[in-house]
Amino acid sequence: MAKYKSLFDVQGTLGEVTFYKSEDGQYVRRKGGVSKNRILNDPNYVRTRENLSEFGAAASSGKIIRRALNSLMIDAKDSRVTSRLTKVLNQVKNEDLISARGQRNVTEGLATPQGRALLKGFNFNRRSSLEAVLLKPYALDTATGEVTITDLIPNQEMSIPVGATHVTLSAAFLNLDLGTDVQDLQLSNVVNLPINGTATSVTLTPAGPASGSGQSYYLVKVAFFQDVNGIQYPLKNGGHNAMQLIELL
Repeated sequence: MAKYKSLFDVQGTLGEVTFYKSEDGQYVRRKGGVSKNRILNDPNYVRTRENLSEFGAAASSGKIIRRALNSLMIDAKDSRVTSRLTKVLNQVKNEDLISARGQRNVTEGLATPQGRALLKGFNFNRRSSLEAVLLKPYALDTATGEVTITDLIPNQEMSIPVGATHVTLSAAFLNLDLGTDVQDLQLSNVVNLPINGTATSVTLTPAGPASGSGQSYYLVKVAFFQDVNGIQYPLKNGGHNAMQLIELL
């Protein structure tokens, strides 16, 4: 795939060449490949159809997860979170050792320790991972979803972006059944701290244990703000915020 450099911003298709733009710049590629009709009907492409079916199911599972967490991730995500999550879930699907080829799915994959391990630790904002932002160990109570951080000193134990004066920390406990889309999201209190040298013990307690028959998702979110005349404004439109799936059971 070639990168396109020119004085002119060209987008679209010219003959056999397609120009398009991504967040990384202008790109150009040649049209080609097998026709859609042949992929859908030719017996030689049965494996391709199976792969497409499973990939589509993984993408649908990703959409369900994102919608369940939309209120949290709206200011803690990057432009490629959809494709990144789909990629991981497509790997999770491979851990389904029960379903026939073409019908393997994320639900069965997450029923295995190997499948859950692939998704655990997923950062919704690739520009700001939780490990890079929060440098202090935390403890999770999986029964309640409570997260505790003992004696957190923000200006020493966090990676602070330029301009930030305050930080908020929160947690969430989600029970989600991807097979039925039945979900229960419990949010914690939000702890707001000035970024200084004061040690504060942080306790983030969801309103209640998430209920249901699906998987249990535990998340931590860190968001930065700048205080201007007593009002805290989101820093860089959330570009420095971090949200991670810290545990999955």
